[in-house]
Parts: sequence; C-alpha cells; structure tokens
Amino acid sequence: MEEVYAAMLLHKAGKEINESGVKKILEAADVKVNDAKVKALVASLEGVDIQKAIEEAVVAAPAASAPSAGQAKEEVKEEKKEEEEKKSSDEAAAGLGALFG
Repeated sequence: MEEVYAAMLLHKAGKEINESGVKKILEAADVKVNDAKVKALVASLEGVDIQKAIEEAVVAAPAASAPSAGQAKEEVKEEKKEEEEKKSSDEAAAGLGALFG
C-alpha cells in the first residue's frame, strides 16, 4: 500500500511515476522497499490517466456509500419501534413498583 501512496505523491508533485522515484520516496519514509511490488505498480500504472481515475473514484464513492431513501425510512421506523418498546418496559416497571411501594 505504501507503494501506491508513493505513486500518488509523485503524481501530485507532477513527477514521472517510475521505479526509482517510488523507491526514493519509500526509502525517505524509512519503509522497506519490495522491488517486486514497485515494479508491478509502475507497470500497472503505465498508460493510465491517474487524474481521471481519481476523479471517477471520487464521484463513485459518495453514491456507493449513501443509503437509499427506503433504507433511511426503515432505519427511522426501527428507531421509533425501539423507543416505544423501551417506554413500554419502563411503564411496566413503574407499575410493578407501585404494587410493592
């Protein structure tokens, strides 16, 4: 995962994402460099428009995490039901207390 962060940092700085750049960042952060991971990452990013990928991920993330209107209504109903059950049990306990009080 650190390799990905290093690549993102290089991208943000406007630098070319290559093996030596990723390794330098990892070494500066005192992270053990795994050459195989670095090579695989650089190869997988070859020809990828990183800015476009970031923008697509940002747009997709809120839509995936937002609950639907039906789910929100269901949650409100469940909360109300729990509150009513608690009130009911509290009232029952108060009634029993009156018998023995």
